[in-house]
Amino acid sequence: MIAALGETTGHLFLAQMRDRMLQDPTGRRILRERPKINSWTIDLVRLRELPDGSLGREYMRWLDAEGVSPDTRDQVRYVDSEELAYVMQRYRETHDFAHTLLGLDVTVESELALKWFEWTQTGLPMAALSSLFGPLRLTSAERRRLFSHYVPWAVECAAGSKFFMCVYFEELFERPLTEVRRDLGIYLPPDERNGKV
Repeated sequence: MIAALGETTGHLFLAQMRDRMLQDPTGRRILRERPKINSWTIDLVRLRELPDGSLGREYMRWLDAEGVSPDTRDQVRYVDSEELAYVMQRYRETHDFAHTLLGLDVTVESELALKWFEWTQTGLPMAALSSLFGPLRLTSAERRRLFSHYVPWAVECAAGSKFFMCVYFEELFERPLTEVRRDLGIYLPPDERNGKV
């Protein structure tokens, strides 16, 4: 349902995302090559064998810890343009890389922080709706923490970092996660849940 809503409401924003990708050499290459992120295209066993601290190893550690796989993303069905459908699919398939790079788990609070990041980067209505109405599921303390710490971080980090749709994550697996974060302009959120800001 949410995936269908994202597809049916995001045409203008998908076109803007595509246009941003076309302005970037890596974004253009991604649009031309149309790589897929799933267990058939990525050697998950090899990623588990990469050194600790590498993007690929930490991505697998995140997938394993959260009990998800790169195959859990719905296929795009309601976008008529083949190119824009690919942009939406790529957006979905890179979601778990965003979790890994941003150091966010899959709690409601973390997902909402990620939605604010995505909304800032993409403008997608689906991310906006999640960002605005998702906090209703939080306790008042969680909501206060979200808006005082995570939202300002997510907006600032997203605005100052490389557009994730122009990142060829598959080519960065062997690089240290800390270097990838630095090169993309990513910094971790405040960890207010554990009493640290």
